[in-house]
Amino acid sequence: MYIGIDLGGTNVGIGIVDSENKLIFKDSIPTKRESGFNDIIEDIIALISKTINVNNIPKSHIQGIGIGIPGIVDPKSQIIIDCVNLRWNNVDIKSAIEGKLSIPVFVGNDATVAGVAELVVGAMKGYDTGVLLTLGTGIGGGIIINGHVYDGLHGIGSEIGHMIVGENYYNCNCGRNGCLETFSSSTAIIKHARKLIEEGNDSTIITEVKGNLNSIDGKVIFDQAKAGDNVACKVIGRMTNYLAIGIMNIISIIDPEVFVIGGGLSAAGEYLISMLREKVSQITYYKGMNVGKILLSDIGNDGGIIGAASLCKYR
Repeated sequence: MYIGIDLGGTNVGIGIVDSENKLIFKDSIPTKRESGFNDIIEDIIALISKTINVNNIPKSHIQGIGIGIPGIVDPKSQIIIDCVNLRWNNVDIKSAIEGKLSIPVFVGNDATVAGVAELVVGAMKGYDTGVLLTLGTGIGGGIIINGHVYDGLHGIGSEIGHMIVGENYYNCNCGRNGCLETFSSSTAIIKHARKLIEEGNDSTIITEVKGNLNSIDGKVIFDQAKAGDNVACKVIGRMTNYLAIGIMNIISIIDPEVFVIGGGLSAAGEYLISMLREKVSQITYYKGMNVGKILLSDIGNDGGIIGAASLCKYR
């Protein structure tokens, strides 16, 4: 059995996953973001111990503990290089927990962990090589090559959202211009919709948010695009154009069997997926090229825990 921990800025989720990748127990506690590294580690260790005790599992039966974090992880040392949400830099969560519990610990970026979950129980199951794209506030990525996690030399090999795809009218939070997530994330499409409306373009989006542009979200934009609103269609058209470029760039390097689209914007469903498939097919390396499948994630809310637990086997 394995323990998976989904460490977020709001909550710490924990679960026990069996050898068949089934989640058999889960729990959570609030993340005490202001308490600092040591206090959070103590909370996590206490949560792990409680989970083992409540389920009457001998500690020797736990083969590993996997942890997904929203930040950059060195793939060799598994030191957390940077975790903005928790204000952590160069912290060693692996050694801290292993030293207390004497159980092997494996640490990975949360999007990478989600990619592992897709591989073992999700849309990527049955494939050897695939890429998960999570479309939310930013864009995350999880890359699986020949059944193994790929992080790259510095742990940023799957930072797909920071792939440069073109020149944009605003800079990314990373300080650079042209990152994919400044074109194709929920943040990006909200900014673009507001910009077009503020420039005087009529849109049913205004009616939907009762004139409050701060209430615009991804769902409103997609709903109005489906209804034929001109502004919304322009926004989604631009978003998918650049996302297709990003996907084709990945194909040129990895040529995966499957892409899985997850994150909040994936709620747009087949409307988004069919548009992406069409646009990717228009920019293939050669005419008639059959690219990998583009599928929706169907993993649900437990993917972070299942993927973290499975990280122990797929590192």
